Amino acid sequence: MYQPKLFETPHHHLVDISHKSNASESDQLGIKMRDDDLETKSGTDLIEAPLSGDEQDPSQRSKRKRYHRHTQRQIQEMEAFFKECPHPDDKQRKELSRELGLEPLQVKFWFQNKRTQMKAHHERHENAILKAENEKLRAENNRYKEALSNATCPNCGGPAALGEMSFDEQHLRIENARLREEIDRISGIAAKYVGKPLSSLSHLPSSRSLDHIGFGNFGSRSGFVGEMFGAASDLLRSVSVPTEADKPIIVELAVAAMEELIRMAQAGDPLWVPADYSNGTTTTTSTEILNEDEYLRTFPRGIGPKPLGMKSEASRETAVVIMNHTNLVEILMDVNQWSTVFCGIVSRAMTVDILSTGVAGNYNGALQVMTAEFQVPSPLVPTRENYFVRYCKQHADGTWAVVDVSLDNLRPSPLSRTRRRPSVDDRAVHNIYKPLVNSGIAFGAKRWVAALDRQCERLASSMANNIPAGDLCVITSPEGRKSMLKLAERMVMSFCVGVGASTAHAWTTLSATGSDDVRVMTRKSTDDPGRPPGIVLSAATSFWLPVRPKQVFDFLRDENSRSKWDILSNGGLVQEMAHIANGRDPGNCVSLLRVNSANSSQSNMLILQESCTDPTGSYVIYAPVDIVAMNVVLSGGDPDYVALLPSGFAILPDGPASGPINNGPGGILEVGSGGSLLTVAFQILVDSAPTAKLSLGSVATVNNLIKCTVERIRAAVTSENVQ
Repeated sequence: MYQPKLFETPHHHLVDISHKSNASESDQLGIKMRDDDLETKSGTDLIEAPLSGDEQDPSQRSKRKRYHRHTQRQIQEMEAFFKECPHPDDKQRKELSRELGLEPLQVKFWFQNKRTQMKAHHERHENAILKAENEKLRAENNRYKEALSNATCPNCGGPAALGEMSFDEQHLRIENARLREEIDRISGIAAKYVGKPLSSLSHLPSSRSLDHIGFGNFGSRSGFVGEMFGAASDLLRSVSVPTEADKPIIVELAVAAMEELIRMAQAGDPLWVPADYSNGTTTTTSTEILNEDEYLRTFPRGIGPKPLGMKSEASRETAVVIMNHTNLVEILMDVNQWSTVFCGIVSRAMTVDILSTGVAGNYNGALQVMTAEFQVPSPLVPTRENYFVRYCKQHADGTWAVVDVSLDNLRPSPLSRTRRRPSVDDRAVHNIYKPLVNSGIAFGAKRWVAALDRQCERLASSMANNIPAGDLCVITSPEGRKSMLKLAERMVMSFCVGVGASTAHAWTTLSATGSDDVRVMTRKSTDDPGRPPGIVLSAATSFWLPVRPKQVFDFLRDENSRSKWDILSNGGLVQEMAHIANGRDPGNCVSLLRVNSANSSQSNMLILQESCTDPTGSYVIYAPVDIVAMNVVLSGGDPDYVALLPSGFAILPDGPASGPINNGPGGILEVGSGGSLLTVAFQILVDSAPTAKLSLGSVATVNNLIKCTVERIRAAVTSENVQ
């Protein structure tokens, strides 16, 4: 069998380098010296040499063999000059010779010899480097020889000769072995935490499903046709980019989903039937729910078999928002804008792959593969994760439509327990949240449209310029308004991301006695200008109140009632210093509060607060801020460097209560009859050193703080409700 000499060329190259690097210093110096004859003689010898042999006498011949050494001072001066100028000109040499008492020719020869000496030094250094590289290559050469000597035939598994396997193939085999070891290691870690190795998890088939949003020029219609969800998964980190074989299937799936969306958006009764939901003050009928039997008759291939123990969710909502269709489509197709606008619903989102960016400079025809995690602002409701494709299309009548369709049929995985439309598993939801989740409000169309409507109002407020200056607390400077709203937006996003049951969080329950158990988690804050450095302890709890949501919201956002629940204000008077309205509802605003300490020895504190409300829920979020930093923000400065640790409240209705709400004593007796679901969340810096360890005393302090706050709120709002 023919065996090529694979190592001939590298071997000769290495030997050649080795030979070069082993040359003696005298040989190296001789090579360099032959480049310049003037550098082979000393300056003293040339000066003492006679012009003719006939003119020499014995005394002169003895002089010619005598060397004149330079003094220490002369050498030091020339060394110093050499560092500044290795190639002095005639004028410099004459000046230097006068200062040192030497002939100009002596100075010239000294500099020539010095340059030769430096060249030899650099050559020795280069040879040492080449010699080390030579040894490294020789060792690598031997390693490859040994690997190839132990190689096996890819076909029969027997020993292979060198000629049967290329270097590339051998490299791939070595890389495969390394990756196999890595997979085994990760599988072992997964088995430790999940309970079984990844290799034992089988892929489960699933059916096609939809999530769609249709847009006109100023209208928004959205329908979310069911999801199946579960906890303790992390789809966002487990999905991969679709293969080339998957892409035609994804395109076909997206086109079919778009056709179904348009038909469902245009259809009315009997496919959609009204659903009466109450927000605690009025009964609304704009939401419609899907008639599942009619849907199965109209779209027989749309929904696959419903898994055992699951149920379906489907709803449709219509609203007019103050934003044009171009900006609406851009929000939906930009994952960062989408996550920001719907930060109360989307806890995490990521674009996995972009199959098409659209045509004609817009999003018409854009196709994106995405993952997202959806939440309710409470650690008691598991998040829902989806792996889906989002498709945008402009139709002939000028209507834009955006549709999401799940891809779990292409990449089935037990890590994903959420699907767009087919079914929902709500068994992991806490009992006090089940009426809300089962009604479809928690993840349904009404909540999405309400959040969009409120964010459009907020954006319009930030762009407003004609602000009346009648109220002294109103910020009229456009730059100051934008900076303060931007800072408040970051505060709200940070709160919403940290309050839910995202799989990215590691909540620890401090007790197990009821629904209002306190859950805590810690994180280290480093190199983030928007957060104070150190150990941050987050604590959250959710509980039910027999009080309608609007009453709870008004109580918590009012600065005059803050001393009734805020323990950290120490009973000080709270005064509103600045105010920005960002919606039609007076409860939608950003405020800068000053807490005037009752103790004269303590300094006053500034608090940035945003309160926002819509028919599906409300938030009151706040954070202490530095006085100097806020002066910069109010002047239009960059708010990104203001450190924030937001805390606050999320207020949700306890279910789809319909009909008038009885506000009298005994009117709200149980969950689902018009009360509120309140989530309280605190973030506290327990140690300014990121390397510090969390003490049990700090956890106990935060636990007592949040429990005391809960009791104060419960006592205050229930007593007001009775009155």
